[in-house]
Amino acid sequence: MESDWIEHRRSDDRELVGWMKPVGDGFVAIDLLGRRRTEQVDWMEAEETLDELGLAYLADPHELRLDDGSWLRVRIAEVSPAAIRVKKDDWGDTTATQLYYSLPFPVTEDQLRPLS
Repeated sequence: MESDWIEHRRSDDRELVGWMKPVGDGFVAIDLLGRRRTEQVDWMEAEETLDELGLAYLADPHELRLDDGSWLRVRIAEVSPAAIRVKKDDWGDTTATQLYYSLPFPVTEDQLRPLS
């Protein structure tokens, strides 16, 4: 996370949904994974983008690129500017061994991508 990023919280529950990075005369909306969600836009458009994005994408299944280049289906377990933790998707099996992976913040789409 960069020092000039401005937190954006939803107005109804004050939940952090991302940041707005000052760029030139505008802002770039940054999601909780540290990814750009807009090009340079005005303040209102950056806010609206983050509000519309919300948090639901964090609950969706993702794929993690492993060291051997293969992809593993995972769920996001924790997100913070310090690190992102994902866990191998076990489809709710309480007897499965839980495998967690720590990723840097921000994480790129060639490391972690939404499952399509």
